[in-house]
Amino acid sequence: MIARRLIPCLDVSAGRVVKGVRFVGLRDAGDPLELARRYEAEGADELVVLDVSATVEGRGHALETLRALRGALGIPICAGGGVRCLADAEALLYAGADKVAVNTAAWRDPGLIRALAARFGSQATVLALDARRRPAPSATQDESGGPGGYEVVVAAGREATGADAVDWARRAAALGAGELLVTSIDRDGTHSGYELPLIAALAQAVSVPIVASGGARSAAHLAAALEAGASAVLCASILHDGLARLSDLKQQLSAAGLPIRPC
Repeated sequence: MIARRLIPCLDVSAGRVVKGVRFVGLRDAGDPLELARRYEAEGADELVVLDVSATVEGRGHALETLRALRGALGIPICAGGGVRCLADAEALLYAGADKVAVNTAAWRDPGLIRALAARFGSQATVLALDARRRPAPSATQDESGGPGGYEVVVAAGREATGADAVDWARRAAALGAGELLVTSIDRDGTHSGYELPLIAALAQAVSVPIVASGGARSAAHLAAALEAGASAVLCASILHDGLARLSDLKQQLSAAGLPIRPC
């Protein structure tokens, strides 16, 4: 079986790791280099680094942090934030990223996904999909797995698009996205577990790997997301706040019978 991945996420702003709840109330969570080194030592399979203020501030990704991380780490890095064109993605790859995540710009111009995949390969092209539950228009459930389904939200959670998350995921995969980084805004930072109906709906809709994000508090939460269809789980505040060690989470998942890479 293909090993499932545990991936720490560093949301970075002004050179510091930040974390909030449902994308708001950001607080300082530490030094990115210090945290990244710790997580690699504990067995991180990859690292995600997102410049969470780049799009809102209308600028590209702050590359200094990425360069420092690449110089210190041996694990793959996926970087995102402020990617608006091929040149922005190329800058991230030259700075040390192995994959580039694109969100708002891809929604505004889906052709960017095709261009990224053609230039750098689908394996380096990640769609970051932020989704929020929407109320049910009726008592029936739609294919997205819950009442009303899930809506795509862009611009760091500030702009609702009205579009269905599963439909957008299908389109992005068809355009060449090789992986989906899916964050539930409703669950983000809440420690209430991942949005399992969303993960399951996406896993049924696309064949590319899904990285589940938003809501982790325990190994049981991680296991549930992997069993729902995720190929990897993203962890942030559960690690930053010392609620769990990555090595302990991997051991617990392995003991539960999930295919996990050893630390």
